[in-house]
Amino acid sequence: MSAPSDTPDASSFADPAALATQLLGDLRAHANPDNVAGMARYGIRVDDALGVSVPELRAMAADAKRRLGCDKPARHDLALRLWDSAVHEARLMATIVDIPELVSEVQADSWASQIDSWDICDQLCNNLLRRTDLAWTKAYEWPGCEPEYVKRAGFVLGATLAVHDRRAGDGEFLPLLTLCERESTDGRNAVKKAVNWSIRQIGKRSETLNAEAIRACERILEDHPEITAARWVARDALRELRSDAIRTRLGIA
Repeated sequence: MSAPSDTPDASSFADPAALATQLLGDLRAHANPDNVAGMARYGIRVDDALGVSVPELRAMAADAKRRLGCDKPARHDLALRLWDSAVHEARLMATIVDIPELVSEVQADSWASQIDSWDICDQLCNNLLRRTDLAWTKAYEWPGCEPEYVKRAGFVLGATLAVHDRRAGDGEFLPLLTLCERESTDGRNAVKKAVNWSIRQIGKRSETLNAEAIRACERILEDHPEITAARWVARDALRELRSDAIRTRLGIA
């Protein structure tokens, strides 16, 4: 992606406010209404979307990080400004440029409460929050919250921690499976898909967790046979957790 011809000298970007203004201008310059329509077809909320492609977005974010270099407070400031713009792509960019160790609990809770689309939720969790010291706390806490995307964020964190936190022991994931069981009856699309995702990722982590995840699904089916969301969550997860591919990968006889 070529930089706009009127891009100021890089030295002017020492100020995060100036860089945020420039990035928002670049995002608007690359707006694509056709992409917005495509996003909507995938269930993404597009009220504040510009339709900037993901490769363009990531290129802009990489350039912003290069311009600010090792100045972590400046990158954090930039992320806050991008998020506060409420522009869909700017919020996605904020999750990429922010500094995990500078994310406070107040910020994490505030950003989670403002999520209005599943892609913002998933990118926030995967790009940023799972790498913070708050990740496990919020994976345990947010599934008990009522707002749809806050609850989803809790389960997405569980799923991403199962994939990426190689230091965690099996026991740390058992409470997450309990939360999946408890919330499996939530029929909201963003929640039930995240519950299912979390069960599957936890159950693919080890032989022990595979067995625990299967038992959790069996209990869901036994306890909630009349609830459509719960049946879908459990049956869909069981298909993968019992598959030959997963059994082979985990060394299950």
